[in-house]
Amino acid sequence: MKRLVLLVMAAIAISHSCYSQEAADSPLDLSRTLRLNYIFSGTATEQDISLAELCSIDGWAGRRVNMDKLPLRGNGQVIMEVRSEEGGEFDKVVYKISFSTLFQEWQATEEATTTRKSFENVFLVPMPSREARLTVRLFDFHGGVSREYSHVVNPKDILIRPTGAEPSPHEWIWKGGDDLEAALDSENRIDVAILAEGYTEDEMDTFMDHAREAMASLWAHEPFGSMKDRFNIVCVKAPSRESGVSAPKRVVWKNTPVGSHFDTFYSDRYLTTLNLFKLHDLLAGIPYEHIIILANTSIYGGGGIYNSYTLTTTGHPGYRPVVVHEFGHSFAGLADEYYYDDQYSEQYYPDTEPWERNITTMKDFDSKWKGLVGKLFETDDTAIDWRGKKTVEGKTAVDLYEGGGYQSKGVWRGFPDCRMNTNSYPSFCPVCREAIRDMILFYTVETGQ
Repeated sequence: MKRLVLLVMAAIAISHSCYSQEAADSPLDLSRTLRLNYIFSGTATEQDISLAELCSIDGWAGRRVNMDKLPLRGNGQVIMEVRSEEGGEFDKVVYKISFSTLFQEWQATEEATTTRKSFENVFLVPMPSREARLTVRLFDFHGGVSREYSHVVNPKDILIRPTGAEPSPHEWIWKGGDDLEAALDSENRIDVAILAEGYTEDEMDTFMDHAREAMASLWAHEPFGSMKDRFNIVCVKAPSRESGVSAPKRVVWKNTPVGSHFDTFYSDRYLTTLNLFKLHDLLAGIPYEHIIILANTSIYGGGGIYNSYTLTTTGHPGYRPVVVHEFGHSFAGLADEYYYDDQYSEQYYPDTEPWERNITTMKDFDSKWKGLVGKLFETDDTAIDWRGKKTVEGKTAVDLYEGGGYQSKGVWRGFPDCRMNTNSYPSFCPVCREAIRDMILFYTVETGQ
């Protein structure tokens, strides 16, 4: 019996030793997050990338599957590599994220032809367990690499600033379900933080009501509704010194947590914040991967930037559809499907297929919704007259409908109308629904090579 016990103990020791060695050999420390603060600067034709600061946060709320893959090319990427062998080259990709930025949008404005500006950008990656190389890559409107910057991070660097020791007041409203006490935390859920902007301490109950309305609006749209068990949602109660947000055209400036304002790029309804360092400071210590900022104002507007944030107003009647539309940008990387042709510079060209799933220039339509063409779907708003084109017995076919990405010519969408086109249409079109579903699965289910 004594020998049997010793053999069992030896087996346990060997097993524990193997497990400890495997954990020690892991290139990522998923008990911590590395926050990368960068400054992107330049003009319409120049780009520069500078590292501003490295921060660490306890815990990792990002995806734990498909970590070395990308769902979309984006307008930029961050790539983390480690060495396969000690003393060798950085040759093993362990994490990737793609994104878009306000800086790159600004480069297409007239102001960028005469002015040099800088923009804050923040990216969250798992903390490497050993020395790693981070590469930031920006793309131009033709998909070419316009700027690349690499730097090495040592996780033992004493100048990596710890953050989140005293997180902002927050309250969970969804953990894979509305029964928060019975909910089990899941590592493979998508963590969304909803942040108060322009709500005073006395208005926090109103903020919570608006946050629940935002969540209900998402769940009312497929495929979010049928896949809502894959999400966690937390509300961050950052009190504002003043009620409301800034509207420069109206000569209104407010002191708010992230300093958001209308008139971004002199566009009346474009509501954004440039203070991304401050934004992520407010969220530090709270599990989050995607961000929705609710602005306490009745002025119409909003903005959504892929893998950065959604920002929308709550006092306007269009609040519910707008928050869903903007989250379509920031979460799923969907393009705007409306058009007006009065922008200063085009963003989509015939020689380049857009990376967004819901528009095409026909350069590489095989990579888009070609497999859905001809399939019939219910048209949610029968009051709109589509002149019978491609409509059979009240159903409408997925096809090529010209106009999208702000351009009336040379860009096509897949359906006559969609949540990414107008506020009046009550749902995402079939093309967007498929893109959103694929994105949710990318975050929660390991895919094949």
